[in-house]
Amino acid sequence: MKPIFPAFATLAVLAATAPATAAPGAFADPTAIDSAIAAFTGQPIGVPGGAALPVDRRMRLARCAGPLALSWRGGGHDMVIVQCPDAGGWRLFVAVAANGRQDVAETAVSRGDAVTIAVTGDGFSVSQPGEALDSGPVGAWVRVRTSAKADAMRARVVRPGLVELPAE
Repeated sequence: MKPIFPAFATLAVLAATAPATAAPGAFADPTAIDSAIAAFTGQPIGVPGGAALPVDRRMRLARCAGPLALSWRGGGHDMVIVQCPDAGGWRLFVAVAANGRQDVAETAVSRGDAVTIAVTGDGFSVSQPGEALDSGPVGAWVRVRTSAKADAMRARVVRPGLVELPAE
């Protein structure tokens, strides 16, 4: 004997009776976050100077009572910090699309260069010779290692031949 309701109708009835996990409008609108980032950077998504990608639509961020706070992370203008100013609010780091070109004159460290790897902290600095595994201009984060068998680390280019690992 055939069931009275086809399978898809049964699923529709189950979905209609399932309780909602959150009230509508309880989450921040990702499109509004993308618009705020575009207004802050002055460029749309995917354009050099604008957000590299839209905010992930799978994130469920709490809605903010006040306006979002946006700022640049560091002096390189390669990342935007988006913060919900509410108590216990959230914070996002959004990558900014690069120019797509990197002039040879801008490159401070090239792949394979011998570099000084400095670890700096509050009142101290320790340095060791190493090798750059990536190329980058001043302010960029590149991979470096201290020897051929050592694991790669991420360090910020300070000037040609010098990279820095901030102590935490």
